[in-house]
Parts: sequence; structure tokens; C-alpha cells
Amino acid sequence: MSNDIMKQSLKSVHEGLVTKEFSARELTEVALERIETRNETINAFVTITEDAAREAADRADQMIARGEATMLTGIPFGVKDAICTLDVRSTASATILDNYISPYDATVVHRVKSAGAVLVGKQNCDAFGHGASNEQSMYGPVRNPFDTSKVAGGSSGGSAAAIADGQCFFSIGEDTGGSIRQPASLCGVAGFRPSYGRNSRYGIMPMASSLDVVGPMARTAEDIAFLMEVMAGEDGRDATTVSDPVPRYSEYITRSVKGMRIGVPKEYMELEGMDSEVRKITEENIARLQDAGCEIVDVSLPHTKYAVPVYYIIVPSEDSSNLGRIDGVRYGVQSGDSANLYEMYSVSRAQGFPEEVKRRIMIGTYALSSGYYDAYYRKAQKVRTRIIEEFEATYGVVDALITPTSPFPAFGIGEKKGDVLAMYLADVFVSPASVAGLPALSVHGGMTTAGLPVGVQLIGRRLDEATVLTLGHVLDRSR
Repeated sequence: MSNDIMKQSLKSVHEGLVTKEFSARELTEVALERIETRNETINAFVTITEDAAREAADRADQMIARGEATMLTGIPFGVKDAICTLDVRSTASATILDNYISPYDATVVHRVKSAGAVLVGKQNCDAFGHGASNEQSMYGPVRNPFDTSKVAGGSSGGSAAAIADGQCFFSIGEDTGGSIRQPASLCGVAGFRPSYGRNSRYGIMPMASSLDVVGPMARTAEDIAFLMEVMAGEDGRDATTVSDPVPRYSEYITRSVKGMRIGVPKEYMELEGMDSEVRKITEENIARLQDAGCEIVDVSLPHTKYAVPVYYIIVPSEDSSNLGRIDGVRYGVQSGDSANLYEMYSVSRAQGFPEEVKRRIMIGTYALSSGYYDAYYRKAQKVRTRIIEEFEATYGVVDALITPTSPFPAFGIGEKKGDVLAMYLADVFVSPASVAGLPALSVHGGMTTAGLPVGVQLIGRRLDEATVLTLGHVLDRSR
């Protein structure tokens, strides 16, 4: 089998499997061979599960033989390493969890595996999801398949790069402030953050519990639609999930978008410092929606500029609480060079956490401390409410919004690593939807003259994933 098959859509590969053009075992062998050949260069995978993948592929072939195949049966996929997988190392790309093997699957992983998909490994990420370039991984940076001198984006950079490089067909990622969408943009794939509560968070390693969302990454919006039909839904082990029925997204996305009103927020398009080619490609995609029959409406979201500072108060605050459990005692790597308990804690965490994780823990502890809670965390939550209200008012006028995903294409490895504020500003277009808990999709919008991908973002009403995926499908077909 040719490696070219790894660049095909889920629907196309599914048809090949059920018509016995090739088997799940053969498909899995192609994926594993591609990983073996390319992972040293791209560094997308932290752990590769060859034996378990072959066993899962054989079970998938049995499902197909019995006529029980789903759209995902026999399809090789990867999981961000900050999401738990049964009997597989789950490190969050931090050395403090280097020896942690999860005793259970996250709900979304269990659902996908139950549909017959084949897990081929765990994917590199910024440690505990803290970063926008995948340079904060303690297993080394992920390299962009389009230019290996460039970053893949973060924090789900390994997941995006693996799909773009043909090492798997889809990935399960996690998005707190853009960790699915931004690397999807930089690697030229599709990445979806569903509404907060649509997908179960059970089994993910929490960063900021009020923002964390699990979502799929794949080649197209149509692939995302198939995945969401399996992944989404209420989960009794996660009280934040909603009971709303899960639509048949794959059927919904074929509807006409004629007459839909699409908002273009001026605060996004007029951002100082945005790359000129990113702006041009975004404008071209706006024109494509207009050609498809959408009405383009200029809108204003003046509180957008506060989303990044709100995000970087709320996230470190919740981080400082969630990461308190990672101490090298209950699980994880414990330092053996300690004279007492306090020293054991401090040395284990100093050695096991990268700088960005330590920075966020300290910022969050400060923001929650006596005398500063009202000035920082409480005020950030009030501004967050204003941002939510502003989005809700805008959706009284339009059906969805279109924006750039990232203000710039992939940048050089090491280029921005020392500039913390510049890295935080990489989230400027993706953090508002996160703060508001809205569904947001990044799809491939075009290429720069240097041959680097650029994504465009579609943001919808809460729990209206169907409209966002429909618009993404239109843009995919118009390229």
C-alpha cells in the first residue's frame, strides 16, 4: 500500500475498508511504518503502541467481516499525551509523569476505540498544555511537516503535525485557550473546539477546569463531523456535560448556507501586527462564503482585547490548584536526592516541570492569594461575563463569526521562546471563544508564498456546532 492513502478522508478510507480493498491491519502497518520513518524528524509521538495497534486492527477486521463497521472502524489515530489512555504511558509531555501509566481510558478515547478505531500512540504536546509552540514539551519540540525549521504550534502540536505528515488520520486533542485550533492552523489541518460541556472531560489532565475542552483534529470539517457524532454526548462521570441530543453532524453539513449571516469582527481584522498574508487569506475565505450565498456583516466585539489578559489570570489560577496533585508521591517521578519531605516536593517539581508550568503556578497562586483575589481572579471572572454577553448580543444579529485563527503562520523554532508576552499573544484570536465557552473550528484557508499553511476560524453560538461545521465544510469544498 502507498503512503498516499494516509492523506485521504475518513469516508474514502472507510469505503476502502468495507469493500475489502485493503484491511485494517494493512492500513495500520502503513501508519506504523510512516511513524517509524518520520518520527525522529517530526517528533510528533512520545509513545508508539505498535503491538496494541496491531491487535486492535485485527479486531477491527473482525468487526468489518461481521458487518459491524462504523465510520471509524480500522482507522489509525493518535491521542494528545495529556489525555489518559488505558495501560499506555500518559505523561502530559512532562518528566514528572514520565513513568505514569493510566489505569483507564478517557471517555472520548473509550468511545472512539469502541467504534473500532486503532490507537497508534500518544502525541507530543507542550507540558500539561502550557504553551503555543510545542517548545515547552520536556521531550523536545514538534517540527512542522511543511518546514521542519518551524514550530507546529501548541499545545496539541504533535497531534496536528502527525495528521499533516500522514502518520495518522485523526487525533484527539485538548483545547483550553486555542491548543487545538492554533496548531491546526499552523499545520494546515482542521481542529475543533466544541462548546464547553458538549464533550466529556473525564480522563483529561486538567489545566483550567472551567475552560478545558476535548476535541477532534482531522483533515477536513467533514471528518470532524463524523468524529463528533462518536465523541460527543452526556457522560455521568463528568457533571459539566450537557444532556442535549447530539445531532447527525455529517448529514447536517450538507445543507445550503444561502442566507446565513456571517459576522466579521473588526477588532480581529484590524489587529496591529497581524501578518499581511494571514489577513489576505482570511479575506479570500470571507469572499468564498459570500460566493456560497452567505451575507457578510461587519460587527464589533470591543471586549475582545480583554480576552487574553482574562485568560492569563483565570488559567494560571486554576492551574495552581489542579497541578497541586502532581507531587511525585501519589504518582509520578520522585526525586531520590532529598533530605526531607519539603525538599522532596520541591526537587521533584523543579526537575519535573518546565519553566512555563512553574511560571503559571506562581502567577496563579499569587492571583488567588489573600488581598489579591478580588483584584485579579474575581475581576477577571466579571470581565469574562461581559465577553460572554457581548458574544450573545452579536449572535442576535449573525449566525456565526469568521476570523483568522493565528495572527501569523508558523515561526522558527526558538524564535519566540524567550519572549513570553509574544507567545501569550499567539492566543489573541482563539482565546475569546474559549473564555466564552463557544464552539470554534479552524480549517485550512490557504498557503503563504513561503509555503506555510494559514487557518481561518469559525465561531458559533453555544451548542451550535452544526452551523460551524457546515460553514467549514463549505470552505473545504471551495478550495
